[in-house]
Amino acid sequence: MAQRLDYGQQSPELVKKLVELSMANRKASIEQGTLDLVNLRASQMNGCAFCVDMHVKDAVIHGERPLRLHHVATWRESPLFSPRELAALAWTEALTHLPPHGVGDEVYARTREHFSDKELSDLTFAIMTINAWNRVNAAFHTVPGSQDALYGLDRAHLV
Repeated sequence: MAQRLDYGQQSPELVKKLVELSMANRKASIEQGTLDLVNLRASQMNGCAFCVDMHVKDAVIHGERPLRLHHVATWRESPLFSPRELAALAWTEALTHLPPHGVGDEVYARTREHFSDKELSDLTFAIMTINAWNRVNAAFHTVPGSQDALYGLDRAHLV
């Protein structure tokens, strides 16, 4: 599938702001490993091939184990994730596919058991951000791997 257009070229100021938000998320209170899992799960749910590719490579660079990355798609049945990671994945799914009447009390309560007010707020902004990236890359068919050198993802040595 060919890329439809280069949104970075068409809307550079907006892309710059989204990049700034992404960089701020990396400095927030949520550990990088959890962010990697959240980014991958939202990207899977949104069918964004570019982002799935990117976040698998990013997670490998950050030291994530390959088997855990394979299990993200089936996280509910997997014994490989901590209770905190499971809560983050549940929150990711709830915010990525918002139910008609908003996020339910059950998933909120389960997530609150593992995250402080600040952490939950930061996690929510991280999920919002990856969903924005998923939407722009899926809409314009950004080619998986096409930005690896620019983002240093070739260091993952996944071809």
